[in-house]
Amino acid sequence: MNRQTVQEQAMDTKVSAYAYPLLIKQLLHTPLAHAPEQEIVYLGKRRLTYSILPERIARLANGLSGLGVEHGSTVAIMDWDSHRYLECYFAVPMMGAILQTVNVRLSQAEILYTINHAGAEVLLVHTDFLPTIEAIKEQFETAHTIVLIDDDGAQCTPTIRFSTEYEAMLAASSPRFDFPDFDENTRATTFYTTGTTGLPKGVYFTHRQLVVHTLSMMAALASPVSGQRFHRGDVYMPLTPMFHVHAWGMPYVATMLGVKQVYPGRYMPDRLLELIRDENVTFSHCVGTILHMLLSSSLSRDIDLSHWKVVIGGGALPHGLARAALERGIDIFAGYGMSETCPALSLAQLKPTDATRDSAEQLRLRCTTGLPLPLVELRVVDEQMRDMPHDGKAAGEIVVRAPWLTQGYLKNEAASAQLWAGGYLHTQDIASIGTDGYLQITDRLKDVIKSGGEWVSSLEIESLISQHPGVAEVAVIGVQDTKWGERPVALIVLAEDHTPPVTEEEITRHVLMFSDKGVISRYAVPQIVKFVDSLEKTSVGKINKKRLREQFPQSITGR
Repeated sequence: MNRQTVQEQAMDTKVSAYAYPLLIKQLLHTPLAHAPEQEIVYLGKRRLTYSILPERIARLANGLSGLGVEHGSTVAIMDWDSHRYLECYFAVPMMGAILQTVNVRLSQAEILYTINHAGAEVLLVHTDFLPTIEAIKEQFETAHTIVLIDDDGAQCTPTIRFSTEYEAMLAASSPRFDFPDFDENTRATTFYTTGTTGLPKGVYFTHRQLVVHTLSMMAALASPVSGQRFHRGDVYMPLTPMFHVHAWGMPYVATMLGVKQVYPGRYMPDRLLELIRDENVTFSHCVGTILHMLLSSSLSRDIDLSHWKVVIGGGALPHGLARAALERGIDIFAGYGMSETCPALSLAQLKPTDATRDSAEQLRLRCTTGLPLPLVELRVVDEQMRDMPHDGKAAGEIVVRAPWLTQGYLKNEAASAQLWAGGYLHTQDIASIGTDGYLQITDRLKDVIKSGGEWVSSLEIESLISQHPGVAEVAVIGVQDTKWGERPVALIVLAEDHTPPVTEEEITRHVLMFSDKGVISRYAVPQIVKFVDSLEKTSVGKINKKRLREQFPQSITGR
């Protein structure tokens, strides 16, 4: 058969065949068929079902359409984690519009910048964020239509002119909307990174990217023999803000599977724990600081957490935190990704062959950066983009390709070109890959410490220090040293209930023990240990090492 005949055969489709674009609306077919009466719960009070969800999505689309939203418009939302956010995840992109998820933890100036930069025309805003809107509304360039989100019937700020209120808009709108087909490469969402330098950068994702990410996440989470899984019998509650990269994409996965979903509103430790208990939550994801906060709450001691599975991302999973979680029966494991990667790239799920490993080795594997998701091409390379050996020792930068990675930064060609140099997305994370395929991040390029001519991993030192029972949180930063170039400094928040009191010398001896065993070099032992009341965090709960380096060098080096 010649080449022309093969091509003709491949193109021999009927005119009436449906091409089935990968649009977000397609994710709703399965739950309506499998679980129409399954619940979506907000604050433990408001209860919807999957059969009602499409009606509310249609009402929202009709209401927004009445406000002038059309294909290509941008709608911004400022809300706590709620059923409303889930409705926006679907309704806005399904109209062909773009959903901007506003990071409400940014400064007023940064929030203003992101709304203007994204070109948002309509803003949905919860009453809790009215003071921010009041302060910046006169500087809006395009967001001249504001919809109030009112949970409690609170009095509105009189100087803000609202077009309508969210529930009133839905009540007045039709429960039917003809969501059209369009190009699956149409932009669906925009989100701004929370970098520690410069203005936030806009990343964006298409319908196709979000659907493929959903399918890959679902496949990865369904693949283990037991443990570290997500399935139709689970109850899902995010502990990652829904403004942050689609809550790691999990609301789309949960909706497609038709599982019970629980949305907690504003994060308050006791409320979260009560929802876990009362709604039988079995699957969540968060940064390590949130889990530590929950485990430190006195209420958690009276709640059975043995049915709970938790993915930790946004930073390394310290061995100490993982051990504390496992002791409570929590099925804990790490995940890895970035704002630019939609976000998931890997999960630390144990292989079937890992069942024979001892508990200490299994703990270590749960804390690794994990194994790539389906469809992820992940490499560790040197500065010339040459692959490093997979020996668990050779380290290089992680570069990736996957069908859901942002194609660039919004309106920033120079940064986009740098992000995609050489045709791979550059993560700026330093890692090694073991002979068993597990990826292990050793540091960020900007956080790695060079001491005595050796590269020292701040993450590795943090993990070792976290194993001391008196340590609640730890950050290791590098400070200038005239003799060694840089030396690591450990900033530690002590556990409240630990006795006897922990001393700086005890922490140093604890780390020296690992050095004596050959786990780390002598250069990695912190020269200074400093106890602090808290560690500065970014808007999404990550430890902000840039701010720590700015805050502490004078007091530390002056000792």
